[in-house]
Amino acid sequence: MLGMRKGLILMALSSPLPSREAYSTGSLVLITAALVILAALGFEYLGGYIPCPLCLQERYAYYTGIPVTFLALVALSAHRPNLSALLFIAVALMFLVNTGLGTYHAGAEWKFWPGPQTCGTIQAIGSPGGGLLDKLDNVKVIKCDEAQWRMFGLSFAGWNAVISLFLSLAAIKAASASRRPL
Repeated sequence: MLGMRKGLILMALSSPLPSREAYSTGSLVLITAALVILAALGFEYLGGYIPCPLCLQERYAYYTGIPVTFLALVALSAHRPNLSALLFIAVALMFLVNTGLGTYHAGAEWKFWPGPQTCGTIQAIGSPGGGLLDKLDNVKVIKCDEAQWRMFGLSFAGWNAVISLFLSLAAIKAASASRRPL
């Protein structure tokens, strides 16, 4: 019994610890993605910016990428570097696809190419009480090919493309680092 216990302890001590770089980079991906989706929800619910259908599709990478990144960090903590690397690669692919979607959306806003023909959202009308016709006159249609907001020349979609590319590259770095021992 003592020999088996000693063997397990030696095996645990000899197995390489995951890289600190993988933890820090993976944590950066997780925190950045969480902050971005919280900001998007804040702009929507507090700022009154109504997302178009493409904007909502661009959020899918965050909604799935955040929990998968968390699982990758858990796998890293459980000394499962192969699983962790695989999950980080999946996150990288999600955000790479999202980079393409954000670029397409931003290009449609700049009129570089046409946006989807069916892309538009109607702002909520409110209660169906009196003055419904007046409310209909003030309804704002949110189109995918018109930017509602810009900062430094980039719209929400443009910033999403930039941030998604950063997250994709960071997830690749975390995947690579998770395979290297401490």
